[in-house]
Amino acid sequence: MGGKQNMASLGKGISLGIGAGALWGLVFLAPALVQDFSALQLTIGRYLCYGVIATLWLWPHRQTLIAKIRRQEWIALIWLSLTGNTLYYLLLSSAVQLGGIAMVSLVIGFLPVAVTIIGSRDQGAVPLRQLLPSLLLCMGGAICIGWQAIVLPASGSMQSQLVGLFCAIGALISWSCYAVGNQRWLMRLKNVSAHEWSLLTGLVTGSQAIVLLPLALYWNSGHHSELAWLSFAGVSMGVAVCASLAGNALWNRMSQLLPLTLVGQMILFETMFALLYGFVWEQRLPTVQEAAAFGFVVASVISCVSAHQQQKSPAQPRVTTPEPG
Repeated sequence: MGGKQNMASLGKGISLGIGAGALWGLVFLAPALVQDFSALQLTIGRYLCYGVIATLWLWPHRQTLIAKIRRQEWIALIWLSLTGNTLYYLLLSSAVQLGGIAMVSLVIGFLPVAVTIIGSRDQGAVPLRQLLPSLLLCMGGAICIGWQAIVLPASGSMQSQLVGLFCAIGALISWSCYAVGNQRWLMRLKNVSAHEWSLLTGLVTGSQAIVLLPLALYWNSGHHSELAWLSFAGVSMGVAVCASLAGNALWNRMSQLLPLTLVGQMILFETMFALLYGFVWEQRLPTVQEAAAFGFVVASVISCVSAHQQQKSPAQPRVTTPEPG
């Protein structure tokens, strides 16, 4: 019975991870849809909407929910909101606008490698040597995805490409910290659901967006038409609802079902769906390298799942990090 339950949790977790990736892939399109707006404006617009929605949703239950949250949880929510939302999206949007989607996809494609290596250190985790084939396939997919960023001439100056690269690396580090820390906290929480944790993250992220609002107003040197502002509002609300609200809820529930070594692999679906949406937006078929990347991604996930199935107790993540004082 326990094995069947583990397999059911594994399958459900993977399905949730695919759903989260499909919704998160939309964030790569947002900077291209409203190119006249800065990365800071995109970040504030998205997370102000996320914060407003989360506040309205939580308001009827505010007293009951706040009573469950201790000081440690609020501190965790602040830094998780910063690394996983505010700082990450600011760096990601800047990287896309400066370096292009291909280069960003190449760097972000190594997120699963970083998270999986960290997760392999957990007690009872699948040994890293068993995950090595999956990690190599993942790196192969990332290289294929970003191949055009290497072989094709850069669309911008060398300086902008370099700044974009540093922004992409910063986004990689920021979100790796979030993925690990968020999974750790979700495994500790007893009285707060994954959906409530997502809404609380939105509440804190919205507060951070309000803090950044004066900076956006100060640095806003452009003039936009009413139609442009309407498009910006629509994109911000769409990304907030789909990627932040729904995507984060699916991801948080998945993080409670899967070990960190498998959580890392689920990030691949964000990159895969981002490419799919890009093909639709550009109205073209994938290149040979991009088609190969899809093959690598699928093979990487299958290899990782197979390694976990071979474990005696594959689907129950065990975390040894102590409760913060």
